[in-house]
Amino acid sequence: MSNREVVILSVGGVRFVTRASTLRRFPESRLARMLNDDDQEFKLVNGEFFVDRDGTLFSYIMDFLRTLQVSLPTDFSDYQRLRREAEFYGLYPLGDLLSQEHLLKPRLEILEVRFSLQELQAFFRVFGSCSTTVEALAERITVFTGQQCSQSWSSPFPSHKPLAPLPLERPSHHDVVFQCGTDYSAGDQFVARYVSIKPDDRKLINGTNVLGLLLDTLLKDGFRLISTRTVSHEEKVECYSFERMQSPAGLTI
Repeated sequence: MSNREVVILSVGGVRFVTRASTLRRFPESRLARMLNDDDQEFKLVNGEFFVDRDGTLFSYIMDFLRTLQVSLPTDFSDYQRLRREAEFYGLYPLGDLLSQEHLLKPRLEILEVRFSLQELQAFFRVFGSCSTTVEALAERITVFTGQQCSQSWSSPFPSHKPLAPLPLERPSHHDVVFQCGTDYSAGDQFVARYVSIKPDDRKLINGTNVLGLLLDTLLKDGFRLISTRTVSHEEKVECYSFERMQSPAGLTI
């Protein structure tokens, strides 16, 4: 059996096909010794190694042997059982990684959108518990400014006059602030701000339209709307709260 390149294992009735080199990734493990007929726990039956262990958990062990990473589903909870299986197979590096359970569990991510509509302007503030998410969202939002005739300020699409991008306000790593609509008048001209959110290529000036696009973008990114409330009736501030489970990065040896 030591010369076989393709190995078949039946673990608790679940069949696995892999390379011998994968099982030898950790030479001191029982899986490596199995190939040399050096472990009585593994029975060779009709050319397949049989072991009476949990086949479902063994799939995570095989993934670890192939990638040297621990990447578990967001709803995984059997950390102790998987660590016990890793120790049974003599894969102590995997057991050590699983002992860092707090790094492997998914985190609840919170994001809040505050929206205020004041006459011809709309103000947005997005706050998130994960700075990486806020940074990625800020890179997708672009505010353009330009002068526009007062008769066409309410048009959802900008005029042919050139528009200049404006930098977003970043009060901290966890929030981003921007606005759209008309700012002030100079004669019959308005300074207008349009908002574009990738991958949508439209430039929108109407605050309600921008809000709808922003909320739709967050929903497509996996967030779930959990509450909507009015923060201030006088200032007309609405708050939209979202949450999602953020998968952790896989631990690597």
